[in-house]
Amino acid sequence: MKRLRGLSFALAAAAATLFIGTPTYAGEHRFGVIVGDHVQADPSATPHFGCESRPFDLSKGLYCYTPPAIRAAYGVQSLINNGANGAGQTIVILDAFGSPTIQADLQVFDTLFGIPAPPSFQVITMPGTPPFDPSNGNMVGWTSEIALDVQWTHAMAPGASIVLVAAASNNDSDLIDGLNFAIDNHLGNVISMSFGESEIGLANPAGLDIVASWTAAFKRARENHITLFVSSGDQGVDTQGFGTPSASFPSTSPLVVSVGGTNLRFGTATNAAINGSYQFEQVWDDPADNNNIAAYTFGAGGGGMSFLFSQPDYQKSNVPKAVNKTLHGYRGVPDLAYNAGVAGGVIAYWGVGGGFYIFGGTSAGAPQWAGIIADINSALGRPVGFINPWLYRLGGHGGLTSSFHDITIGNNGFDNVPGYPATPGYDLSTGWGTPNFGSLAVMLSNPPVDSGDPGSDP
Repeated sequence: MKRLRGLSFALAAAAATLFIGTPTYAGEHRFGVIVGDHVQADPSATPHFGCESRPFDLSKGLYCYTPPAIRAAYGVQSLINNGANGAGQTIVILDAFGSPTIQADLQVFDTLFGIPAPPSFQVITMPGTPPFDPSNGNMVGWTSEIALDVQWTHAMAPGASIVLVAAASNNDSDLIDGLNFAIDNHLGNVISMSFGESEIGLANPAGLDIVASWTAAFKRARENHITLFVSSGDQGVDTQGFGTPSASFPSTSPLVVSVGGTNLRFGTATNAAINGSYQFEQVWDDPADNNNIAAYTFGAGGGGMSFLFSQPDYQKSNVPKAVNKTLHGYRGVPDLAYNAGVAGGVIAYWGVGGGFYIFGGTSAGAPQWAGIIADINSALGRPVGFINPWLYRLGGHGGLTSSFHDITIGNNGFDNVPGYPATPGYDLSTGWGTPNFGSLAVMLSNPPVDSGDPGSDP
Protein backbone atom coordinates (compact mmCIF):
# COMPACT_ATOMS: atom_id res chain seq x y z
CA MET A 1 0.00 0.00 0.00
CA LYS A 2 2.98 2.34 -0.01
CA ARG A 3 1.93 3.69 -3.39
CA LEU A 4 -1.34 4.89 -1.88
CA ARG A 5 0.13 7.16 0.81
CA GLY A 6 -1.88 10.35 0.96
CA LEU A 7 -4.96 8.97 -0.78
CA SER A 8 -8.34 9.13 0.89
CA PHE A 9 -9.61 5.87 2.38
CA ALA A 10 -12.32 5.55 -0.24
CA LEU A 11 -9.91 5.94 -3.13
CA ALA A 12 -7.43 3.59 -1.51
CA ALA A 13 -10.09 0.93 -1.22
CA ALA A 14 -11.17 1.43 -4.82
CA ALA A 15 -7.62 1.14 -6.13
CA ALA A 16 -6.38 -1.61 -3.83
CA THR A 17 -6.87 -4.45 -6.28
CA LEU A 18 -4.78 -2.62 -8.86
CA PHE A 19 -1.80 -1.78 -6.70
CA ILE A 20 -1.47 -4.86 -4.52
CA GLY A 21 -3.26 -7.53 -6.54
CA THR A 22 -1.97 -10.27 -8.78
CA PRO A 23 0.68 -9.14 -11.30
CA THR A 24 -0.58 -8.34 -14.77
CA TYR A 25 0.07 -10.96 -17.44
CA ALA A 26 -0.08 -10.86 -21.22
CA GLY A 27 -2.96 -8.93 -22.69
CA GLU A 28 -3.17 -6.20 -20.07
CA HIS A 29 -0.92 -3.27 -19.25
CA ARG A 30 -0.56 -1.42 -16.01
CA PHE A 31 0.42 2.19 -15.77
CA GLY A 32 3.68 3.24 -14.17
CA VAL A 33 2.75 6.24 -12.06
CA ILE A 34 3.30 6.02 -8.29
CA VAL A 35 1.27 8.37 -6.11
CA GLY A 36 3.04 9.77 -3.06
CA ASP A 37 1.88 12.32 -0.52
CA HIS A 38 -1.17 14.56 -0.81
CA VAL A 39 0.24 18.10 -0.45
CA GLN A 40 -1.31 21.52 0.04
CA ALA A 41 -0.54 24.49 -2.20
CA ASP A 42 -0.10 28.08 -1.06
CA PRO A 43 -0.55 30.17 -4.22
CA SER A 44 0.67 33.34 -2.48
CA ALA A 45 3.93 31.81 -1.25
CA THR A 46 7.22 31.08 -2.99
CA PRO A 47 7.68 28.17 -3.20
CA HIS A 48 4.06 27.06 -3.37
CA PHE A 49 4.67 23.77 -1.52
CA GLY A 50 6.61 23.04 1.64
CA CYS A 51 8.08 19.90 0.09
CA GLU A 52 9.98 22.04 -2.45
CA SER A 53 12.53 22.97 0.23
CA ARG A 54 12.74 19.84 2.38
CA PRO A 55 16.00 18.03 3.20
CA PHE A 56 17.17 15.22 0.95
CA ASP A 57 17.56 12.96 4.00
CA LEU A 58 13.74 12.77 4.32
CA SER A 59 13.83 13.93 7.94
CA LYS A 60 10.93 16.26 7.11
CA GLY A 61 9.16 13.89 4.71
CA LEU A 62 9.21 13.58 0.93
CA TYR A 63 10.82 16.43 -0.98
CA CYS A 64 9.38 17.43 -4.34
CA TYR A 65 9.90 19.42 -7.53
CA THR A 66 7.74 21.75 -9.60
CA PRO A 67 8.22 22.94 -13.20
CA PRO A 68 10.81 25.68 -12.49
CA ALA A 69 13.17 23.23 -10.76
CA ILE A 70 12.86 20.44 -13.34
CA ARG A 71 13.26 22.86 -16.23
CA ALA A 72 16.40 24.27 -14.62
CA ALA A 73 17.84 20.86 -13.70
CA TYR A 74 17.65 19.57 -17.26
CA GLY A 75 18.29 22.76 -19.22
CA VAL A 76 14.75 22.86 -20.61
CA GLN A 77 14.28 26.45 -19.55
CA SER A 78 17.14 27.34 -21.87
CA LEU A 79 15.32 25.67 -24.76
CA ILE A 80 12.12 27.55 -23.94
CA ASN A 81 13.95 30.87 -23.53
CA ASN A 82 15.44 30.38 -26.98
CA GLY A 83 12.00 29.98 -28.50
CA ALA A 84 12.03 26.17 -28.62
CA ASN A 85 8.81 25.69 -26.66
CA GLY A 86 7.00 23.18 -28.84
CA ALA A 87 5.11 25.78 -30.87
CA GLY A 88 3.56 24.27 -33.98
CA GLN A 89 3.93 20.73 -32.62
CA THR A 90 1.38 18.26 -31.26
CA ILE A 91 2.16 15.67 -28.60
CA VAL A 92 0.02 12.55 -28.36
CA ILE A 93 -0.45 10.84 -25.00
CA LEU A 94 -1.79 7.30 -25.11
CA ASP A 95 -3.51 6.12 -21.94
CA ALA A 96 -6.54 4.00 -21.00
CA PHE A 97 -10.15 4.89 -20.08
CA GLY A 98 -9.68 8.66 -19.81
CA SER A 99 -10.34 11.02 -16.91
CA PRO A 100 -13.49 13.05 -16.21
CA THR A 101 -11.45 15.88 -14.66
CA ILE A 102 -8.40 16.19 -16.90
CA GLN A 103 -9.29 19.49 -18.56
CA ALA A 104 -9.97 21.09 -15.18
CA ASP A 105 -6.85 19.45 -13.70
CA LEU A 106 -4.63 21.00 -16.35
CA GLN A 107 -6.20 24.40 -15.81
CA VAL A 108 -5.53 24.26 -12.05
CA PHE A 109 -1.91 23.20 -12.66
CA ASP A 110 -1.31 25.91 -15.26
CA THR A 111 -2.85 28.63 -13.11
CA LEU A 112 -0.72 27.83 -10.08
CA PHE A 113 2.54 27.74 -12.03
CA GLY A 114 1.78 30.56 -14.48
CA ILE A 115 1.96 28.34 -17.55
CA PRO A 116 -0.14 29.46 -20.54
CA ALA A 117 -2.82 27.04 -21.67
CA PRO A 118 -1.79 24.87 -24.62
CA PRO A 119 -2.91 26.10 -28.05
CA SER A 120 -5.18 23.08 -28.18
CA PHE A 121 -5.99 20.22 -25.83
CA GLN A 122 -8.13 17.50 -27.39
CA VAL A 123 -9.35 14.31 -25.75
CA ILE A 124 -10.21 11.45 -28.11
CA THR A 125 -12.16 8.68 -26.39
CA MET A 126 -11.95 5.48 -28.39
CA PRO A 127 -15.18 3.58 -29.24
CA GLY A 128 -16.23 1.11 -26.58
CA THR A 129 -14.76 3.02 -23.65
CA PRO A 130 -16.99 2.45 -20.61
CA PRO A 131 -18.29 5.38 -18.53
CA PHE A 132 -16.02 6.38 -15.67
CA ASP A 133 -16.73 4.37 -12.52
CA PRO A 134 -15.21 5.90 -9.35
CA SER A 135 -15.47 2.52 -7.59
CA ASN A 136 -13.29 0.86 -10.24
CA GLY A 137 -9.71 0.90 -8.96
CA ASN A 138 -8.28 0.33 -12.43
CA MET A 139 -10.06 3.36 -13.87
CA VAL A 140 -9.19 5.51 -10.85
CA GLY A 141 -5.54 4.56 -11.17
CA TRP A 142 -5.40 5.51 -14.83
CA THR A 143 -6.77 8.98 -14.02
CA SER A 144 -3.66 9.57 -11.91
CA GLU A 145 -1.46 8.52 -14.82
CA ILE A 146 -3.34 10.86 -17.14
CA ALA A 147 -3.01 13.77 -14.72
CA LEU A 148 0.76 13.32 -14.56
CA ASP A 149 1.24 12.73 -18.29
CA VAL A 150 -0.79 15.69 -19.52
CA GLN A 151 0.44 18.27 -17.02
CA TRP A 152 4.12 17.46 -17.26
CA THR A 153 4.16 17.10 -21.03
CA HIS A 154 2.72 20.61 -21.10
CA ALA A 155 5.22 21.89 -18.51
CA MET A 156 8.12 20.85 -20.75
CA ALA A 157 6.55 22.06 -24.04
CA PRO A 158 4.15 24.90 -23.16
CA GLY A 159 3.73 25.94 -26.79
CA ALA A 160 2.71 22.51 -28.07
CA SER A 161 -0.80 21.21 -28.57
CA ILE A 162 -1.80 18.01 -26.78
CA VAL A 163 -4.00 15.12 -27.86
CA LEU A 164 -4.95 12.56 -25.23
CA VAL A 165 -6.04 9.30 -26.84
CA ALA A 166 -8.04 7.36 -24.25
CA ALA A 167 -8.10 3.67 -25.20
CA ALA A 168 -11.21 1.67 -24.36
CA SER A 169 -9.26 -0.32 -21.77
CA ASN A 170 -5.72 -1.19 -20.74
CA ASN A 171 -5.81 -4.41 -22.78
CA ASP A 172 -3.22 -4.72 -25.53
CA SER A 173 -5.79 -4.81 -28.31
CA ASP A 174 -7.44 -1.57 -27.19
CA LEU A 175 -4.16 0.27 -26.65
CA ILE A 176 -2.93 -0.87 -30.07
CA ASP A 177 -6.17 0.45 -31.58
CA GLY A 178 -5.52 3.79 -29.91
CA LEU A 179 -1.95 3.92 -31.21
CA ASN A 180 -3.00 3.00 -34.73
CA PHE A 181 -5.69 5.68 -34.62
CA ALA A 182 -3.08 8.29 -33.68
CA ILE A 183 -0.74 7.17 -36.46
CA ASP A 184 -3.41 6.81 -39.15
CA ASN A 185 -4.84 10.24 -38.41
CA HIS A 186 -1.44 11.95 -38.11
CA LEU A 187 -2.35 13.37 -34.72
CA GLY A 188 1.21 14.27 -33.73
CA ASN A 189 4.92 13.64 -34.27
CA VAL A 190 5.68 12.58 -30.70
CA ILE A 191 3.81 9.92 -28.70
CA SER A 192 4.18 9.14 -24.99
CA MET A 193 3.24 5.75 -23.51
CA SER A 194 3.66 5.25 -19.77
CA PHE A 195 2.62 1.64 -19.31
CA GLY A 196 3.96 -1.86 -19.74
CA GLU A 197 3.78 -5.58 -19.03
CA SER A 198 6.39 -8.21 -18.32
CA GLU A 199 7.95 -10.01 -21.26
CA ILE A 200 7.46 -13.24 -19.32
CA GLY A 201 3.73 -13.13 -19.97
CA LEU A 202 4.34 -12.67 -23.70
CA ALA A 203 6.58 -15.71 -24.22
CA ASN A 204 3.81 -17.86 -25.70
CA PRO A 205 1.99 -18.01 -29.06
CA ALA A 206 -0.77 -15.57 -28.06
CA GLY A 207 1.76 -13.22 -26.50
CA LEU A 208 3.96 -13.24 -29.58
CA ASP A 209 0.93 -12.32 -31.67
CA ILE A 210 0.44 -9.33 -29.38
CA VAL A 211 4.07 -8.34 -29.82
CA ALA A 212 3.73 -8.62 -33.60
CA SER A 213 0.72 -6.28 -33.59
CA TRP A 214 2.56 -3.68 -31.53
CA THR A 215 5.62 -4.03 -33.78
CA ALA A 216 3.57 -3.40 -36.90
CA ALA A 217 2.28 -0.17 -35.37
CA PHE A 218 5.76 0.89 -34.28
CA LYS A 219 7.10 0.34 -37.79
CA ARG A 220 4.39 2.57 -39.24
CA ALA A 221 5.19 5.20 -36.63
CA ARG A 222 8.81 5.21 -37.74
CA GLU A 223 7.79 5.45 -41.38
CA ASN A 224 5.81 8.55 -40.41
CA HIS A 225 8.76 10.07 -38.50
CA ILE A 226 6.99 9.78 -35.14
CA THR A 227 9.10 9.56 -31.99
CA LEU A 228 7.78 7.00 -29.47
CA PHE A 229 8.69 7.20 -25.77
CA VAL A 230 7.86 4.33 -23.39
CA SER A 231 8.54 4.15 -19.66
CA SER A 232 10.76 1.22 -18.63
CA GLY A 233 8.94 0.13 -15.46
CA ASP A 234 9.12 0.73 -11.72
CA GLN A 235 10.37 -2.51 -10.14
CA GLY A 236 13.94 -2.61 -11.33
CA VAL A 237 14.88 -5.56 -13.50
CA ASP A 238 11.86 -7.56 -12.28
CA THR A 239 9.01 -5.78 -14.05
CA GLN A 240 6.08 -7.24 -12.17
CA GLY A 241 7.36 -9.01 -9.12
CA PHE A 242 8.02 -12.46 -10.54
CA GLY A 243 11.21 -12.82 -8.52
CA THR A 244 13.39 -13.07 -11.61
CA PRO A 245 14.67 -10.58 -14.20
CA SER A 246 11.97 -9.69 -16.73
CA ALA A 247 12.09 -6.48 -18.73
CA SER A 248 9.00 -4.41 -19.51
CA PHE A 249 7.35 -4.46 -22.92
CA PRO A 250 6.80 -2.33 -25.03
CA SER A 251 9.85 -0.44 -23.77
CA THR A 252 11.99 -3.38 -24.95
CA SER A 253 11.00 -2.90 -28.58
CA PRO A 254 13.99 -1.75 -30.65
CA LEU A 255 11.61 0.73 -32.37
CA VAL A 256 10.85 2.86 -29.28
CA VAL A 257 12.85 5.03 -26.91
CA SER A 258 12.89 3.36 -23.49
CA VAL A 259 12.98 5.80 -20.54
CA GLY A 260 14.53 4.64 -17.27
CA GLY A 261 14.56 6.33 -13.87
CA THR A 262 16.85 8.39 -11.68
CA ASN A 263 16.62 10.11 -8.33
CA LEU A 264 17.41 13.79 -8.83
CA ARG A 265 19.07 16.08 -6.32
CA PHE A 266 18.37 19.68 -7.30
CA GLY A 267 18.77 22.54 -4.83
CA THR A 268 21.60 22.87 -2.32
CA ALA A 269 23.95 20.18 -1.06
CA THR A 270 21.41 19.17 1.60
CA ASN A 271 17.97 20.43 0.56
CA ALA A 272 15.68 20.77 -2.39
CA ALA A 273 15.39 24.43 -3.40
CA ILE A 274 13.42 26.02 -6.20
CA ASN A 275 16.25 28.46 -6.98
CA GLY A 276 19.03 25.96 -6.43
CA SER A 277 21.23 24.11 -8.89
CA TYR A 278 21.79 20.63 -10.21
CA GLN A 279 23.69 18.60 -7.62
CA PHE A 280 23.76 15.03 -8.90
CA GLU A 281 21.62 12.05 -9.84
CA GLN A 282 21.72 8.37 -9.06
CA VAL A 283 19.76 5.39 -10.26
CA TRP A 284 16.24 5.42 -8.88
CA ASP A 285 16.42 2.51 -6.44
CA ASP A 286 14.45 2.55 -3.20
CA PRO A 287 15.23 2.16 -0.39
CA ALA A 288 18.88 2.88 -1.20
CA ASP A 289 17.92 6.41 -2.29
CA ASN A 290 15.96 7.01 0.89
CA ASN A 291 18.33 6.14 3.75
CA ASN A 292 16.73 2.68 3.97
CA ILE A 293 13.53 4.15 5.43
CA ALA A 294 10.98 1.40 4.83
CA ALA A 295 8.04 3.81 4.64
CA TYR A 296 9.64 5.43 1.60
CA THR A 297 10.24 2.29 -0.43
CA PHE A 298 8.42 2.86 -3.70
CA GLY A 299 10.34 1.20 -6.54
CA ALA A 300 13.32 1.27 -8.87
CA GLY A 301 13.95 2.18 -12.49
CA GLY A 302 13.27 -0.58 -15.00
CA GLY A 303 16.08 -1.93 -17.13
CA GLY A 304 17.98 -4.98 -18.21
CA MET A 305 17.90 -7.48 -21.05
CA SER A 306 15.02 -8.40 -23.34
CA PHE A 307 14.59 -12.02 -24.30
CA LEU A 308 12.08 -11.25 -27.05
CA PHE A 309 14.15 -8.90 -29.21
CA SER A 310 17.60 -9.21 -30.72
CA GLN A 311 20.04 -6.42 -30.06
CA PRO A 312 19.70 -3.77 -32.77
CA ASP A 313 22.80 -2.78 -34.68
CA TYR A 314 22.59 0.81 -33.44
CA GLN A 315 23.04 -0.49 -29.89
CA LYS A 316 25.50 -3.32 -30.49
CA SER A 317 27.91 -1.07 -32.38
CA ASN A 318 28.05 1.72 -29.81
CA VAL A 319 27.79 0.43 -26.23
CA PRO A 320 30.75 -0.77 -24.12
CA LYS A 321 32.00 -4.30 -24.69
CA ALA A 322 31.01 -5.26 -21.16
CA VAL A 323 27.39 -4.34 -21.91
CA ASN A 324 27.38 -6.38 -25.13
CA LYS A 325 28.79 -9.32 -23.20
CA THR A 326 25.96 -9.05 -20.66
CA LEU A 327 23.28 -8.76 -23.32
CA HIS A 328 24.32 -11.88 -25.28
CA GLY A 329 22.92 -10.43 -28.49
CA TYR A 330 19.59 -9.26 -27.03
CA ARG A 331 18.11 -5.76 -26.76
CA GLY A 332 19.12 -3.78 -23.67
CA VAL A 333 17.04 -1.10 -21.95
CA PRO A 334 16.63 1.71 -21.10
CA ASP A 335 17.95 4.03 -23.81
CA LEU A 336 18.00 7.13 -21.60
CA ALA A 337 16.54 8.24 -18.27
CA TYR A 338 14.75 10.95 -16.30
CA ASN A 339 13.88 11.80 -12.71
CA ALA A 340 11.50 9.11 -11.37
CA GLY A 341 11.90 8.97 -7.60
CA VAL A 342 8.83 9.56 -5.46
CA ALA A 343 11.25 11.09 -2.99
CA GLY A 344 12.01 13.98 -5.29
CA GLY A 345 8.84 13.43 -7.29
CA VAL A 346 6.93 16.04 -9.24
CA ILE A 347 3.75 17.86 -8.26
CA ALA A 348 0.58 17.38 -10.31
CA TYR A 349 -3.07 18.13 -9.70
CA TRP A 350 -5.27 15.02 -9.60
CA GLY A 351 -8.90 16.03 -9.46
CA VAL A 352 -10.21 12.49 -9.00
CA GLY A 353 -7.87 12.12 -6.02
CA GLY A 354 -8.90 15.45 -4.54
CA GLY A 355 -5.92 17.75 -4.95
CA PHE A 356 -2.17 18.08 -5.50
CA TYR A 357 0.05 15.03 -5.04
CA ILE A 358 3.70 14.09 -5.35
CA PHE A 359 4.06 11.71 -8.30
CA GLY A 360 6.93 9.44 -9.28
CA GLY A 361 7.82 6.44 -11.40
CA THR A 362 9.30 6.17 -14.86
CA SER A 363 5.86 7.33 -16.02
CA ALA A 364 7.09 10.83 -15.23
CA GLY A 365 9.94 10.55 -17.73
CA ALA A 366 8.22 9.42 -20.93
CA PRO A 367 5.84 12.41 -21.22
CA GLN A 368 8.53 14.90 -20.25
CA TRP A 369 10.93 13.52 -22.83
CA ALA A 370 8.08 13.77 -25.34
CA GLY A 371 7.77 17.45 -24.47
CA ILE A 372 11.49 18.02 -24.86
CA ILE A 373 11.53 16.42 -28.31
CA ALA A 374 8.55 18.59 -29.28
CA ASP A 375 10.64 21.60 -28.25
CA ILE A 376 13.50 20.41 -30.45
CA ASN A 377 11.13 19.68 -33.34
CA SER A 378 9.81 23.24 -33.09
CA ALA A 379 13.34 24.63 -33.26
CA LEU A 380 14.28 22.47 -36.24
CA GLY A 381 11.01 23.02 -38.06
CA ARG A 382 10.68 19.27 -38.69
CA PRO A 383 10.19 16.06 -36.72
CA VAL A 384 13.35 14.25 -35.70
CA GLY A 385 11.59 10.87 -35.85
CA PHE A 386 13.20 7.81 -34.30
CA ILE A 387 16.20 9.09 -32.33
CA ASN A 388 17.87 5.88 -31.17
CA PRO A 389 20.35 5.40 -34.06
CA TRP A 390 21.49 9.01 -33.65
CA LEU A 391 21.53 8.78 -29.85
CA TYR A 392 23.69 5.66 -29.78
CA ARG A 393 26.01 6.84 -32.54
CA LEU A 394 26.72 10.08 -30.69
CA GLY A 395 26.99 8.30 -27.34
CA GLY A 396 29.38 5.71 -28.70
CA HIS A 397 31.69 8.46 -29.94
CA GLY A 398 31.53 10.63 -26.82
CA GLY A 399 29.20 13.14 -28.43
CA LEU A 400 26.67 13.31 -25.59
CA THR A 401 28.95 14.67 -22.88
CA SER A 402 27.77 18.26 -23.27
CA SER A 403 24.05 17.53 -23.59
CA PHE A 404 23.46 14.64 -21.17
CA HIS A 405 24.08 13.94 -17.49
CA ASP A 406 25.96 10.63 -17.34
CA ILE A 407 24.67 8.74 -14.28
CA THR A 408 27.37 6.71 -12.53
CA ILE A 409 25.92 6.11 -9.03
CA GLY A 410 23.63 3.30 -7.88
CA ASN A 411 21.94 0.27 -9.41
CA ASN A 412 18.37 -0.80 -10.18
CA GLY A 413 18.10 -3.87 -8.01
CA PHE A 414 14.79 -4.10 -6.15
CA ASP A 415 12.89 -6.49 -3.89
CA ASN A 416 15.83 -8.91 -3.58
CA VAL A 417 16.36 -9.18 -7.35
CA PRO A 418 19.86 -7.84 -8.17
CA GLY A 419 20.04 -5.08 -10.74
CA TYR A 420 22.61 -3.44 -12.98
CA PRO A 421 25.03 -0.75 -11.81
CA ALA A 422 25.32 2.69 -13.32
CA THR A 423 28.67 3.09 -15.05
CA PRO A 424 30.34 5.75 -17.22
CA GLY A 425 28.69 5.83 -20.63
CA TYR A 426 25.80 3.52 -21.45
CA ASP A 427 24.44 1.19 -18.76
CA LEU A 428 21.39 -1.02 -18.18
CA SER A 429 19.93 1.14 -15.42
CA THR A 430 19.93 4.66 -16.92
CA GLY A 431 20.93 4.20 -20.57
CA TRP A 432 22.89 7.22 -21.76
CA GLY A 433 21.63 9.37 -18.88
CA THR A 434 19.37 12.39 -18.48
CA PRO A 435 19.08 15.63 -20.51
CA ASN A 436 21.37 18.57 -19.94
CA PHE A 437 20.30 20.94 -22.69
CA GLY A 438 22.01 24.02 -21.33
CA SER A 439 22.65 25.32 -24.80
CA LEU A 440 20.23 25.01 -27.68
CA ALA A 441 23.17 25.20 -30.08
CA VAL A 442 24.58 21.94 -28.71
CA MET A 443 21.42 20.05 -29.58
CA LEU A 444 21.03 21.63 -32.99
CA SER A 445 24.65 21.30 -34.07
CA ASN A 446 24.13 17.69 -35.08
CA PRO A 447 20.39 17.08 -35.16
CA PRO A 448 19.04 13.57 -35.64
CA VAL A 449 17.90 12.62 -39.13
CA ASP A 450 16.02 9.36 -39.40
CA SER A 451 15.39 7.60 -42.70
CA GLY A 452 11.98 6.42 -41.56
CA ASP A 453 12.91 2.91 -42.65
CA PRO A 454 12.19 0.42 -39.82
CA GLY A 455 14.70 -1.96 -41.33
CA SER A 456 17.62 0.46 -41.25
CA ASP A 457 20.00 1.52 -38.52
CA PRO A 458 21.91 4.54 -39.86
